[in-house]
Amino acid sequence: MVQKAKILLVDDRPENLLALEAILSALDQTLVRAASGEEALKALLTDDFAVILLDVQMPGMDGFETAAHIKRRERTRDIPIIFLTAINHGPHHTFRGYAAGAVDYISKPFDPWVLRAKVSVFVDLYMKNCQLKEQAALLRLQLEEDSRIGRESAEPLLAELSARLASVEEQAEALTKQLDDSPEAGAAATAAHLERKLAGLRAALEALRPGADRT
Repeated sequence: MVQKAKILLVDDRPENLLALEAILSALDQTLVRAASGEEALKALLTDDFAVILLDVQMPGMDGFETAAHIKRRERTRDIPIIFLTAINHGPHHTFRGYAAGAVDYISKPFDPWVLRAKVSVFVDLYMKNCQLKEQAALLRLQLEEDSRIGRESAEPLLAELSARLASVEEQAEALTKQLDDSPEAGAAATAAHLERKLAGLRAALEALRPGADRT
């Protein structure tokens, strides 16, 4: 059973959270509400999220301050943040959003289809990263087993790992091609990072094969 990705929705207005849930429900992922920056930071202490939709104008800790806290934490610094705002103070205000670490900055009212499509890209990238972590864990186990039983007897498992990795590589390549013409710089950068991880994992896997030079 494929585990669903979690999407964090941060807004101090319940009606806005309800609207976001209605828009994103079609993605069939787990939507988590936070009514303030403080609530969002608390949720991020225990759960992993594919993407954060963060309202800029909130009482107390606003979106910019919340994003700054998120980016300072090692556990959460790489989670994509999409800022949502009901006001538009021009390029300077938008630049502040990107400077705070956002991958996108969307003014309300926004097109529901566009928002859903943007979130979907980051959910896909998150799923690929999860698959990559699973393959890396299997490789670590195989390295330990390989040292005990020898390479030849480990070959069937290596073949299975290679096939699983090939599936992830194929999906990542398709996603990267999909993003080639996309204006989403954050998504393209995340996809490139994923491809680098896959290349490293493939090299490690090939090094385990019988006859490979480990020096």
